[in-house]
Amino acid sequence: METKQKTIQCEICPRMCVIAPGKSGFCRVRANVEGAIVSLTYGSPCSLAVDPVEKKPLHHFLPGSQILSFATVGCNLRCQFCQNWEISQGKPEDIRAYSITPEQLVATAKERGCGAIACTYTDPTVYYEYALDCARAAREAGMKNVLVTAAYINPQPWRELCRYTDAANIDLKAISDKFYREICGAKLQPVLDALVIAKELGVMVEVTNLIIPGLNDSDDDLQRLSRWIKENLGAETPLHFSRFFPQYRMVDREATPAATLRKAGEIAQSEGLHYVYIGNLITEGGENTFCPSCGALLIERQSYRVLDNSLKQGRCPRCSTAIHGVWD
Repeated sequence: METKQKTIQCEICPRMCVIAPGKSGFCRVRANVEGAIVSLTYGSPCSLAVDPVEKKPLHHFLPGSQILSFATVGCNLRCQFCQNWEISQGKPEDIRAYSITPEQLVATAKERGCGAIACTYTDPTVYYEYALDCARAAREAGMKNVLVTAAYINPQPWRELCRYTDAANIDLKAISDKFYREICGAKLQPVLDALVIAKELGVMVEVTNLIIPGLNDSDDDLQRLSRWIKENLGAETPLHFSRFFPQYRMVDREATPAATLRKAGEIAQSEGLHYVYIGNLITEGGENTFCPSCGALLIERQSYRVLDNSLKQGRCPRCSTAIHGVWD
């Protein structure tokens, strides 16, 4: 007797989509195929490129190294300001993709002289199985794994992915649940939980906050965000303030003024964070790493390039302070 197919629930992210047969969830790429949740983009990255690790951005993880970046179509957020909306908000059938297995991806990374791979551009949450298998293949090959993610994911799958993750830049879009609900179509708390879990599991965590004029740029916003990072992740956690440019459904606002980014950096430092950076804008020293103890310039950067690195076995050459990060 033929059994009628039923709806099934996806448990990867907090949306917990209940999906009818033949349909996909909120992310457009996780679908109910014959009673099982299937990632429609498994093995089908739409973007594949060699980047400097500083572009992720990661400033405390193998500085100056090259990393193979990849992504598939899809995202489980609806950020009105998305910088990669053409692929994050696309459908698998509408966007050209490669066909590459996890083992082939790792082999490609080695061929191109990369010591690590990175899930980036969109969000690995929606192509979770592919991201996890690529991470496992890279680990077996002696390579490192990086995630660039909004971390809107449930604790159990997140913990499993973190087991194979060496570093992550996690996008903390605001310290306001109202912002997440109205601007991103999501909730804040799952992201905060994911940040804490990643730190607890030994992932090298860096945080990015895209500053949008009039939405998350008040002194109170910046103080509370910086204070939360210090209290929950530690003062040593690198924080990147990134410049907003009008994109997607948010073209009615100006790009973030340089003065706002400088103010954000000053506030974060005043709240006790040791390593604060400014991105998407060339500023004097905004990308540089300084010793939190003596103030010595340790790593000089410009536009994703490392111009000089004076670290000695992960320590400041002037005062011998250990600098938080993965340096070898």
